[in-house]
Amino acid sequence: MDKETAIKLFDQKQVRVHWDEEKEKWYFSIVDVIGILAENDRPRKYWNDLKRKLKEEGSELSEKIGQLKMQSSDGKHYKTDVADTEQLLRLI
Repeated sequence: MDKETAIKLFDQKQVRVHWDEEKEKWYFSIVDVIGILAENDRPRKYWNDLKRKLKEEGSELSEKIGQLKMQSSDGKHYKTDVADTEQLLRLI
């Protein structure tokens, strides 16, 4: 496993990450982080609700969230909402 496809473990739970060589930044799967921090069984629903609330409040953070194809548990690659370290800390 290399830097670009590394999976970080946090308390036995996985956080998918991507290293952008050009920008020299890590990008983290938001759904994975929410699943750990919120201890929620449905992190994707939690994130969708939170994203909607952020947009309603006029938060610029939701506009800066990007998507990258990341490998899921079924081995396939899907577009996943990601945040760099700064965005992730603002979200938290």
